[in-house]
Amino acid sequence: MFTSRKRARSAVDHSAENAGASTGMSRRRLLGAAGVGAAVGAGAAVGIPAAARAASATPSPDLAYPFYGEHQAGIVTPAQDRLHFSSFDLQTTSRAELVALLKAWTAAANRMTQGAAAGQFGPTGGSYDGPPDDTGEAQGLPPSGLTITFGFGPSLFEGKRAAALGTAGKRPPALADIPAFPGDTLDAAQSGGDLCIQACANDPQVAVHAVRNLARIAFGTAHVRWSQLGFGRTSSTSTSQQTPRNLFGFKDGTANLKAEDPGLLNDHVWAAAADGAPWMAAGSYLVARRIRMIVETWDRTSLREQEAIVGRDKGEGAPLSGGTEFTEPDFARTGREGKPLIATDSHVRLAHHTTNSGAQLLRRGYNFVDGTDNLGHLNAGLFFLAYQRDPRKAFIPMQTQLARSDALNEYIRHVGSAMFAVPPGVRSADDYIGSGLFA
Repeated sequence: MFTSRKRARSAVDHSAENAGASTGMSRRRLLGAAGVGAAVGAGAAVGIPAAARAASATPSPDLAYPFYGEHQAGIVTPAQDRLHFSSFDLQTTSRAELVALLKAWTAAANRMTQGAAAGQFGPTGGSYDGPPDDTGEAQGLPPSGLTITFGFGPSLFEGKRAAALGTAGKRPPALADIPAFPGDTLDAAQSGGDLCIQACANDPQVAVHAVRNLARIAFGTAHVRWSQLGFGRTSSTSTSQQTPRNLFGFKDGTANLKAEDPGLLNDHVWAAAADGAPWMAAGSYLVARRIRMIVETWDRTSLREQEAIVGRDKGEGAPLSGGTEFTEPDFARTGREGKPLIATDSHVRLAHHTTNSGAQLLRRGYNFVDGTDNLGHLNAGLFFLAYQRDPRKAFIPMQTQLARSDALNEYIRHVGSAMFAVPPGVRSADDYIGSGLFA
C-alpha cells in the first residue's frame, strides 16, 4: 500500500506546476541537515502573490510556500484541499514560557512548510535516550503546499494572568467577543481557545503531521482544547481555482475575495496600525464556526426549494436573476407575479456585500464528516473560516442578519465558534510569530 502511494505521487508531472513558488527539498533529504535555515532563507524571497499566480487545479506535491513574509501564509494562499485546525489553552502564566513556545513553533513551522522535519534531527536522528525531534509519519513525503497559520484568542488578553503573560492592555479593539446569535447551539468544548493553529495542505497526512508535532512541542505549556479535520475546500482564494461545492451540492464562495485583488484585501482583510493595535498591522482576524448541516432533511427537499433557499441554480451556480456563475445578482429583478427572482430570505441576498454595508470576507472553509450521531445521521457540515480586517464591521453584522432571516437556517446548526487575532508574518529567521505583541 505504501509503495503504491509513493509511486502514484512520483508519477505526477512537476515541470510546469511549480513556476513562481518555492520548491522545498524533501523531508528525507533534509533530515538532520545543518543547512536547512539557508535553504529556507533562499526561498523566502518568493511572495505569496507570486505563489498564488502559479497555482493550478492540480498543484505539484513538491509545491512549498515560503513561511517568512509580510503576512502569514494560509490566508490568501490558494486554498489547499485538506485542513487540520486546532485550538489550544495555555497551561502557563509565564511570559517567558509563552514566548519560548512561540519561538519553537516558528522554527518548527518554518522547517515543516519547506518539507523538512519538525526538529533538527528528525524522526531517526539524535539521542536514543529521548524522543525524536519529529514523529516521523511524514518522513519522505513532499511539502504538499503546507501552510501553517497562528492566531491569538480573546482569552489570552483577559483576567489576572494577562499581566503575567505581558498581554494586559494589548487586546486589539477588533478582537471583539462574538455575540450569541439566534439559533446558536454552541458547545463550549468546541469553542474558544487561547491560541490556534491552522494547517492546510494537499495531503492530509502532511497537515496532521504539522499540528501533531506543534502540539508535541507545546507539551507542558499548552494543550489542545479542540480540533477539526477538513476536506474539500469550500471556497477559492485565487482566480486560478475553480469554485468548489459544499455538502449541499452548491457552488460555494463564488463572490469570495481573491489573492489577486490587493486593493480589496487592504480594505477588507489586512489590519492596519491605525486600527488601534499597531502590533497587528499586516495581520488579520479569523472567525471559525463549526456548522452542522442537516443533510438528511436537505436531501429530501425539492430542487426548486433548494435553489430558492440558496438564491442560485445548482448546476451552473448562476444567480436566479440570470446570467452565469460570476454574474452579479440582480436583487431588484422580479418574475411574472412581481416577486423578486432572488427571494428576500435567500442566503445569497442576505450574505451579499451590498446588503451588508459593503462588508466582505475572505473565506477558506472546509467540509467535514465526523462519522454519524446516535440517530445514524451524518455528523457533517461546514467548518467555516473567514479572515477580515474587523469582525465588528464584517462577520458580526453579517451573521446577525443571516441568523434572523436566512431560509437556510432550517438546515444548519452553528455548534462551535471562535475568534482569533492572526498577527502579521514573520519577517526573518531572527523573528518569531507574534513578536510585536511582546515587544
